[in-house]
Amino acid sequence: MAELIRYEQVDISYKGQRIVHNINFSLNEGEIMGIVGESGSGKSSLLRAALNLLGRDGLVTRGDIYYKGQDLPDLSKEEMRRISGSEIGMIFQHAGGSFCPIRRVGDQIQEMMGAHGSLDKQENEQLACELLAKFGFDSPKRIIDSYPFELSGGMQQRVAVAAAMLLRPKLLLADEPTSALDVTVQKQVIEEMLLAREIFGTAIILVTHNMGVVQAMADNILVMHRGEAVEQGMASSIMKSPSSPYTKKLLAAMPRLRR
Repeated sequence: MAELIRYEQVDISYKGQRIVHNINFSLNEGEIMGIVGESGSGKSSLLRAALNLLGRDGLVTRGDIYYKGQDLPDLSKEEMRRISGSEIGMIFQHAGGSFCPIRRVGDQIQEMMGAHGSLDKQENEQLACELLAKFGFDSPKRIIDSYPFELSGGMQQRVAVAAAMLLRPKLLLADEPTSALDVTVQKQVIEEMLLAREIFGTAIILVTHNMGVVQAMADNILVMHRGEAVEQGMASSIMKSPSSPYTKKLLAAMPRLRR
C-alpha cells in the first residue's frame, strides 16, 4: 500500500504557545489510525492542521504534513479548497454544527458537490440517495428533503459521514465522531466508517478519547498526552501490552462487560 499522509516533526502553537510537540506518523491507503488521549492533549489540532482549520490563533510552527507529496500547510487557499472534500473529507464532533439549520440537507449536499464541479442536481440527488441506502438509511429521499432540526443528533452524525463520502475522498478525518452519541448510534457510525473503507478504500484518521472505539476500528494507534506522543504502534499490540503508564491508565478506564 502506498503512503497517503505523513506528519514529520509537527509542532502546533496557539497565540505563540506550543501545544503540540514533535509529532511523527504516517498512514497508508486504506489504513485506520486512531489518535487517543484526554481532552486538551492536542489530538484534534493535528486533524485541523491538515486542512488549515486552526483558526486565527493557530499555526503549524514547525515540521511538515505531506499528503501525496504535497506539504499541506504551504498550500494556498485555492489549492486547499480543491483538496478539501474531494481528496480529504472531515467529520466533526457535532454534525449539527456542520449543517445550516434553515436549509434542507439535500440543498446543502448539492452546494458541496457543486463546489467541486458536479452541478447536475438530479444526478447528485441520486448519488446521495444511493450512498445513504448503502449506509443503511431506509428512506434516503426523506433524509435529503429534511431540515437538519428534523433529524435526531445521531441521524445528523450518520448523514454527516455519508455526506463526507459523496466525493469519494481518499482520506477521512474524524474528530470525536461518536462522543456525543448513545452506544447504539455509536455502533452505527462506526459501521458506516468501516463500510466507507470497505467500499471506497478510504483511509481514516480517527480522533477520540474512547479506547473502545479505537479497539473496534484502528489498525494503528497514536497515544497523546499533554501535546506529546507517549506511545504508538499496531493497535493489537498496544491494546494487549501497552508500554506507557498513561496508555495503561486509559485502558484501565475502559468499561468492561461482564456476564
